[in-house]
Amino acid sequence: MRVMFMGTPDIAVGCLDALAKAHNVCCVVTKEDKPKGRGGKIAFSKVKERALELGIDVIQPKTLKDGKFIEVLEKYQPDVIVVVAYGLILPKYVLDFPKYGCVNVHTSLLPKYRGAAPIQWCIIKGEKVSGITTMLMDEGVDTGDILLCEKVQISEDMTAGELHDIYCKIGSNLLLKTLDGLEKGTIVPKKQDDGQCCYAPMLDNENTKINWNMSAKDIINLVRGLNPFPTAYTFLDGKKLKVYRCKAGGGTGSPGEVICSKDKLVVGCADGSVELTELQLEGKRKMPAADFLRGYKIEKGTVLG
Repeated sequence: MRVMFMGTPDIAVGCLDALAKAHNVCCVVTKEDKPKGRGGKIAFSKVKERALELGIDVIQPKTLKDGKFIEVLEKYQPDVIVVVAYGLILPKYVLDFPKYGCVNVHTSLLPKYRGAAPIQWCIIKGEKVSGITTMLMDEGVDTGDILLCEKVQISEDMTAGELHDIYCKIGSNLLLKTLDGLEKGTIVPKKQDDGQCCYAPMLDNENTKINWNMSAKDIINLVRGLNPFPTAYTFLDGKKLKVYRCKAGGGTGSPGEVICSKDKLVVGCADGSVELTELQLEGKRKMPAADFLRGYKIEKGTVLG
């Protein structure tokens, strides 16, 4: 099958590799290069890096809305467009062009967690099971017909980063099964039940900040759902304190109150306390809490926020 691949971050690379082995990837479409780091050096996306290594043509349109991308479609004549975390909305003329449509690999069990951050939100919400869905794209946000799904069990201590790595391993196989089924006509697209949908909105400074008035369980889920990126945070002495790992603590205190800071850092919350086990203070490196406390004195009764 002649495939146009659209993707940008590292989670899309495994799918690109699998497609390059099994199909004819006629070109790769990825977002424009952006400056990165303090020096502002221009950096390629992970997908672009891999495409260049594979010798595949790379296209980087600034927008698809102006209709000019039709020239690219007509040049490469894809049978199918595969989309994995591309980053731009596909207009109708793009969706309608390929014979087999546009297939998206979405990292949730649709219709749950439509939107920008499904991996993080399913953990933040305490889900025990999630997975990957392949779907035929339409003009809505993750509303297209479902093709195939694969479930993944989420353990109590699994982080978003760990779930992401699992998806990288299984997503490519599910994608290949999907394309094979579409080509053979053995897959029957299934409408989504909109009544079962929930959304996974973009993560920002507001919804990644720890609210110490939440329960210990909810705080723990927030922290692991935002590990390793963008990371849950609070403030200590006016400085941003990122929290990478935590667990249920012993004792009680007012929300945000430090109730132990000798050999471990325990903070009060709505129904008890949480022990912060791995953290990073603004301007410092990430480290275990015990190491941090040896170099940074925190008085008992200090309030985080």
